[in-house]
Order: sequence, then structure tokens, then C-alpha cells
Amino acid sequence: MAALKTEVVDWCHELGFQQAGVSDVNLAEAEDRLKAWLDSRFHGTMDYMQRHGSKRSRPDELVPGTVRVISVRMDYLPEMQDAAKGLLDDDSRAYISRYALGRDYHKVLRGRLRTLARRIEERVGEFGYRVFVDSAPVLEKALAEKAGIGWIGKHTNVINRDHGSWFFLGELYTNLPLPTDPPEESHCGTCTECIEICPTKAIVAPYSLDARRCISYLTIELKDAIPIEFRKAIGNRIYGCDDCQLFCPWNKFAKPTAEGDFAPRHGLNTAELTELFSWDEATWLQKTEGSAMRRIGFERWLRNIAIALGNAKSTPGVIVALQERQHGESEMVTEHVAWALAQHDKQDNKETNDV
Repeated sequence: MAALKTEVVDWCHELGFQQAGVSDVNLAEAEDRLKAWLDSRFHGTMDYMQRHGSKRSRPDELVPGTVRVISVRMDYLPEMQDAAKGLLDDDSRAYISRYALGRDYHKVLRGRLRTLARRIEERVGEFGYRVFVDSAPVLEKALAEKAGIGWIGKHTNVINRDHGSWFFLGELYTNLPLPTDPPEESHCGTCTECIEICPTKAIVAPYSLDARRCISYLTIELKDAIPIEFRKAIGNRIYGCDDCQLFCPWNKFAKPTAEGDFAPRHGLNTAELTELFSWDEATWLQKTEGSAMRRIGFERWLRNIAIALGNAKSTPGVIVALQERQHGESEMVTEHVAWALAQHDKQDNKETNDV
């Protein structure tokens, strides 16, 4: 098993993963944290977080016979972080979470983990396994921490001390009793940068995230209207939010990935809000083909951009873009457009009063 594990780690590197580790399946502490989080209702409308009972925290219940989990890390940062920070200061452009700019990571990692499983099978014969990439009731962060990939930071993302936090995780559940790696310990220390920088104050305590306040939840997971109290804080973030990573001191070690699949597509890393708002659904489907952004659908795409346009400086282009979608869209989009136009009315009134 020790020799096989060495080969597995080598194969992972050959397949484009930057790191691999092995853990057992005892997630008792993580199970307690998950229960407390759910009891606090911090998961909002994400009912799937409690739908599968203990299968999420007990891998051998989800996949009977599982005794080990191979966790892998694949870096995805598409460009230097300064470019992303600069984008947040340009309210005419859209900010899309850096993980979603390229090809859907689920497909990238899943395919390579299946290749890894085939290589193991060629070596040892038929064995029990199942591949997961953010696609089932799996506590991937807790497993990654146990496997030594990194530690769960105060923002609840996994941080690697040498490479920061800009990476995806994937898992291969297996019945092979491979040697385990030592778990990583927290190195956040007294730092509270992520807590202080969060636009909506979603990190309500160290290591505790109220998803109901999180911009990633609001712009991606939430299917209904975005609460008015959070709309101004969303700024120009139309899909997800990276602030807690962008300003984390550990990410000074992060470097842009060489993985071509994660390179920005269709200029979405610098796109103008008015341009994106002008797309019809056919264009949106074409531009987001093979992207993780497909999951929100066209209606929520327009909803999110309407908020960003409401937060932009008043210009003739912004006003016209909003007015063109005042009518004929869904009730939800119409309401968000009306809110956005009202913000510009406030800007105009303020400027008039100032004069």
C-alpha cells in the first residue's frame, strides 16, 4: 500500500493536480460543526445540505466499504490578483468569481480523477471507488484538511501555506487501505482580514459563515429576489465573490495557473456590464457553454447584472441599458431593474441638490 500510494501521488502530478493526500473517514469533529451550522440556519435555502443526513460526514455510509479518501488540489487562479482587485474598483465592469471564468471545473477534475482510478485499477485490479467533485454530500474541505492539503481558514476556505487558497478540490473514495497523511493545522493566527473585508459581513465569527449574507450565495444559490439590504454591498459582483481570498495574506504565495482549461473565456474577466446586460438568452447560452455559470440560468444572470448596474455611476449608457429591460422580462428581473433605476434617480437628485 505504501508503494501504491507513492505511485498514486506521482500519477496525480502527471494528471495536472498540484497536490494529493490521503485521509481516513473519521469526520466526527466536522460532523459536529456541520450540525451546529445547520441548526443556526446558516445554509439558507440550500436544503440539500441537510437532505442526506449523516452521509455527508460519514463517507462509508455514502459509499459502503470506503476506508480512505484521496483528496486532490488543482490551482485555478487565471491571472494576477491585482487585476481582480482593480476590477472591483471599476463599477462599469462585471466582476465574476475567478473560478468561473474558464471551463467548468467539475468536468476538468472529474475526468482526471477517473483517469487516476483507471491507473490504480491497472495496477491492483478491480477495486472499490467513487469519484466526487463538489457533486454529492461530501465534506471536501474537512477531508482536504485531514489529508494535509491545507487548513480551513477563518473564511471557511481551505488554505495551503505555500500556495494560498485559489484551488479546486476533488476526492476519490476507495476501499484501499492506503497510508494516511498527517492533517494540517490552522495558521490563521490572529489575522481577521477576511472577516473585516467581507462586503456583507457574512463571516459572522472566525470559521463561521452565514451563507444567507454571502454574495456567492446571493448571486448563485439564491433563486429568489436578492434582499434589498445586501444590494448596495454587492457592488459589481455579478457571479460570486472573491474578496476574502483576494485580501488574505496567505495568497501572497498564490501564482496564476498554467492550466489552459481555466483561462478566461469570451473576455469575461474584463467585460462591460452594459454589454453583458444586452445579451439575449441565445447569446448567453453560447458564451457560457461549458462554464460553471450555466447553473444560475439566464434570469438570475440578468437579476445580478441589474443590481451591478444600479450600483454603477449614472451614465447615458447605463440608464439606456436598464430602460431597455424595464418591461417584458420576468417579474423578478423587472423588480431588480426598477430598483437599479431608482438608485440612479437618487444619484441625479443628490447631484441636483448639491448644485
